[in-house]
Amino acid sequence: MEANKSSPSTINPPVFYGSAVLILALVLYSVIFPSHAQGLFSQVQAWIISNLSWLYILTVAIILLMVVLVALSRYGDIKLGPDHSEPDYSSLTWFAMLFSAGMGIGLMFFGVAEPVMHFISPPTGEGGTVAAAREAMKITFFHWGMHAWAIYAIVAMILAYFSYRHGLPLTLRSALYPLIGERIHGPIGHAVDIFAIIGTVLGVATSLGVGVTQINTGLNHLYGLPISVPVQIVLIIATTALATISVVTGLDKGVRRLSELNLTLAVLLMLLVLIVGPTVFILQTFVQNTGNYLSQIVTATFNLYAYEPNDWIGGWTLFYWGWWLA
Repeated sequence: MEANKSSPSTINPPVFYGSAVLILALVLYSVIFPSHAQGLFSQVQAWIISNLSWLYILTVAIILLMVVLVALSRYGDIKLGPDHSEPDYSSLTWFAMLFSAGMGIGLMFFGVAEPVMHFISPPTGEGGTVAAAREAMKITFFHWGMHAWAIYAIVAMILAYFSYRHGLPLTLRSALYPLIGERIHGPIGHAVDIFAIIGTVLGVATSLGVGVTQINTGLNHLYGLPISVPVQIVLIIATTALATISVVTGLDKGVRRLSELNLTLAVLLMLLVLIVGPTVFILQTFVQNTGNYLSQIVTATFNLYAYEPNDWIGGWTLFYWGWWLA
């Protein structure tokens, strides 16, 4: 593995223009033919749920198992960089950046909305009961727990190990080096990176859509701002501009400071809810819900509701797994 294979340019023309053309074509198709696009995407989604749900569940299960094995084995001691390297930031700062980039506004929205929705309409059984409440919290822990972070972790390990320890490009194509060697610098590598960029853009678009909808609803509740597409377009532009500014200013000035501020505000909000709310009840349910999640994690991981078919898994678990993977 040699670092000199990496292009000195910050843009890889085949990957940049290839992914840009495909994304632009997808956007134009969705804007010009919205009804046809919605119908096509719905059909594709229904086909995936009917025929490939087992693959999503099995893939995420394998990823979680691999990450746990790496963490607990001797391979977990391998540095994702040169042996003499040291972390650029403290563990708290890294946690703040990873938490803000990894979960962000999605957790703020679904952290409240998801348990309520599962309580009202659980995947099985009657809603509005004590059993439904326990199941709702267990499912929410499951969707936002170790599986999501395992997906992030395995991609992070791949990128960091091959790039910082072996000098390969900081792209997903580098993960194929043990399989195809120097051919990662050719058409196969370009195709992998294009696929990764499209997946990332669609995943971020989902997060942005959820976030903008939440912001619009909050502004409507506080100031009467109408909930409409034009307002949401303006919010998307403003949010994208702020994100761009934070990235352009660099990891130290932009991303780091915003992440630390974000984590601080999140902790203050959590403490406020803990102090103002029924404190003892919150602590009791947290401990019990954590135990339920950990004790049933294997069953939940492989549960496809094969004997009780329903549309719930496609709208929730498979949606989350696809979102995290993207």
